[in-house]
Amino acid sequence: MPKFQAPDHRAAPGRGRPSRRAVLAGAAAAAAAAGGVPLLSGCSAGESSGRDGTTGGKDLKKLLPTYVASRVSDPDIPGRNGSSPGFTRAPAPEDLTRSVRSAPGGGGTYTAFTPLWGTPPPKDALYYRAVNKELGATVRWQTQDGNYYGEKLSAVLASDDIADIVCVPQWEMQGRVHGAISAKFADLGPYLSGDRVKKYPNLAAIPTDAWRMSVFGGRLRGLPMPARPLGGVIPFYRQDLFEKEGYEVPRSPAEFLALAKEITRPKSRVWACEDMWWSAQIIFGCPPEKPYYWTEENGKLVHKVETDAYLEALEWTRKLYAAKVVHPDAVAGKANDMTVRFTSGQSLMMNDGDGKWYGLTFEQATANPGFRIQAMDFFGADGGDPVLYQGAPANIWSFLNKNLSKEQIEECLALADFIAAPYGTREQRLIEYGIEGEHHTIEDGVPVKTEKGVKEVLDTYRFVVSPQASVAYPDHPRMVKDYCGWMQRMGRHMRKPLFHGMQIQEPNRYASLYTPFEDLNKDVVRGRKPMRDAQRAVEDWRRGGGDKLRDWYAELLEKNGSGV
Repeated sequence: MPKFQAPDHRAAPGRGRPSRRAVLAGAAAAAAAAGGVPLLSGCSAGESSGRDGTTGGKDLKKLLPTYVASRVSDPDIPGRNGSSPGFTRAPAPEDLTRSVRSAPGGGGTYTAFTPLWGTPPPKDALYYRAVNKELGATVRWQTQDGNYYGEKLSAVLASDDIADIVCVPQWEMQGRVHGAISAKFADLGPYLSGDRVKKYPNLAAIPTDAWRMSVFGGRLRGLPMPARPLGGVIPFYRQDLFEKEGYEVPRSPAEFLALAKEITRPKSRVWACEDMWWSAQIIFGCPPEKPYYWTEENGKLVHKVETDAYLEALEWTRKLYAAKVVHPDAVAGKANDMTVRFTSGQSLMMNDGDGKWYGLTFEQATANPGFRIQAMDFFGADGGDPVLYQGAPANIWSFLNKNLSKEQIEECLALADFIAAPYGTREQRLIEYGIEGEHHTIEDGVPVKTEKGVKEVLDTYRFVVSPQASVAYPDHPRMVKDYCGWMQRMGRHMRKPLFHGMQIQEPNRYASLYTPFEDLNKDVVRGRKPMRDAQRAVEDWRRGGGDKLRDWYAELLEKNGSGV
């Protein structure tokens, strides 16, 4: 799943085909810490603080908060086949409910280190002042450019100067970040495990699977941002241009290639697609990314790079490049302008994260009213049903500094409970739209951001925590219906990968084992290296530690089960 969306699924800038370091389940950098044995049921408290493995069985169960569903509002489009619910309408201001009775804070001031895609608002922005007033506390933002967040995060975690609240996405959990999480952030179990979470109703309404992935080093440490089940990689196409030109949406790899050749007109500066490597892996049935990159065949674990599906995905992507249907800027590795090429009509298909669906719809609504982005239904390698693996229940968390006092941790959790308010509440409307009359107005029953709102109301508070994932964009109800419909159709083919929902910490000695495949794959699909080099790399991977990593995961599987 590429790192393409911010919490609440607003758009983050396009990166074309990102590097492995810049992607979660599409190129997640190795999330590992120093050696040891897996965290198994029965490990002592001392053993579980920062060791490799996962927490399972009874040890995990006793850490999880009790789930209490929210009763605030019913969705217009209920979830089906595992899809997220959809909201196409906005409650009138007078119909919004309160999920938090009074200001939850006690006057404290806290720093928050988080990523941000976009221009940061002024630190004294009216929006910040308004939300902090309702919180009854002050959050001072130390936002960092999301494109380079990992570099800043690593430096901060290596120091003693750590903010009170720190956001850590899964795709930045490389090197020793896992170990730093266990060493430097607070254990939230004494405040949230079991029925203790009922003190914070909005946190209690976060799905249990998201909390399962919030256990690090044997302790409940993370406040999760729940993810949609199929939001990681979506093959988008320009529906408006397809309809204008009479193009049929392809239903097999062969049809895709044939259509790509028909679309591409270099003299008119039109190419069929951007790099489609991440979609190719899904089309050919490859397992997901770390730590879900294993399948089980005849009782043996098989890594994704060892599968025929992986080589077939490489070969098909290579054919796209050889046919010269990929935009030349994508061929040259110029990833940052991918969405510019897509919205300008230079390329008609791309793969990206789900945040782009709403983000580009919103962005183009005024500049290009006819613009319509749509998701292509996945198809299998032979044009039949696809094999789709469910995404991780959460892949972004915030953590509280372990040096905070008990009272401060309780205050931060009360603030998080406010921030996690679901759709249809006053708190949610304030977090996402700011003050009515200043940051948004109500037009035809829908909140619409003003110029000030566009500048100030960005995804900041949502990087602390967010409610159950939904598709709630009343300003673009057609997009909501399209997305929910796509999820429901694709959900019929969805299955859980091995180790689903487990927060796994690999030994640091394996951290760079998969890294060579990133650059090699780029060379292979562009024809700079032959396919046999990819096959040789698999043998090198096995000899260089892959077989030992397999044994490590096999032990994990035996002790903790698969999570499926």
